[in-house]
Amino acid sequence: METIDRTIAEGRTISLVTWILTDYGEFLLHHIAAGILQRSGRSELLDIVYPAVKELVINATKANMKRVFFAEQGIDAMNSADYDKGMTLFKDKLTETMIMHHRKDFKDRDYKITITFYYTDKVMNIKVKNNFPLLPREEERIREKFERAQSFTSLLDFYMAHGDDTEGAGLGITMVGILLDQSGIDRHAFTVFEKPGYSETAARLEIPLHAEYIPRRRQFELELQRSGKTIEDLRRTFRPSVR
Repeated sequence: METIDRTIAEGRTISLVTWILTDYGEFLLHHIAAGILQRSGRSELLDIVYPAVKELVINATKANMKRVFFAEQGIDAMNSADYDKGMTLFKDKLTETMIMHHRKDFKDRDYKITITFYYTDKVMNIKVKNNFPLLPREEERIREKFERAQSFTSLLDFYMAHGDDTEGAGLGITMVGILLDQSGIDRHAFTVFEKPGYSETAARLEIPLHAEYIPRRRQFELELQRSGKTIEDLRRTFRPSVR
C-alpha cells in the first residue's frame, strides 16, 4: 500500500493487470480510487467511481470469457447469426464459477485486463482495456446498448423493462450511465473505443474533479469551431488537455 500511496501523492499514473477480479483486486481498486479522490478533495465521488470501474472490469472479464466459450463451442464470432446464437448459449451458461474455472485459459491466451488511472487535480481518467479488438457484432451491440441506456434514469426502471434479460440488454452500460447521471456528470464521460493500429478495446471514464475542467468532448467541439477542420480530420490529430 505504501507504494500506491506514494505514487498517488506524486500524481503518477497507476496501472493494474488482472485476469479475474478477486477480493484483493477489488480492495486495490477501491484503495486507489479513494486515494486519488481524497488527493483532489472529492472523496464524495467514491460511491460513483468505485462501482462504475468495478462494473467495467466485470464487463471486460465477461468479454474474455465469451471468447474462450466461443472457441470451445466452435462458434464463428465473425458471422452475425452465429454470434447471436453463441450469445444465447453464453448467457444461459455464464456463472462466476464458470469464469473462475477458466482462469488458466485467460492466462494461456493472454486475455488480461489492464486498469489504468491517470489524473490531475482537475480530472480523473480511468481506462479498462482488453487486449483484443471488438468483433463486428459486438460493436453493433454496444452502440445499441448505449442508445437504449439513454432512456433509463434508474436501475429500477431498467429491471422493470427487461426482467431477467439484463445481461443481454446491457446492464453494465446502463448502470455506469445512471451512476454518472445521478452525480451530475455527463453520460458522454463514459466511452468504449478501439485504438487505431492497436489490438485492444477500452472503456474509459472521465471524471471531472474541478469546476474549471472542460471535458474532452467539449474540448473537441471548441477546437472544431476554432480550427475549421472536418470532424474526421480533427479526430486524427486531436489531443485533449487533461490540465
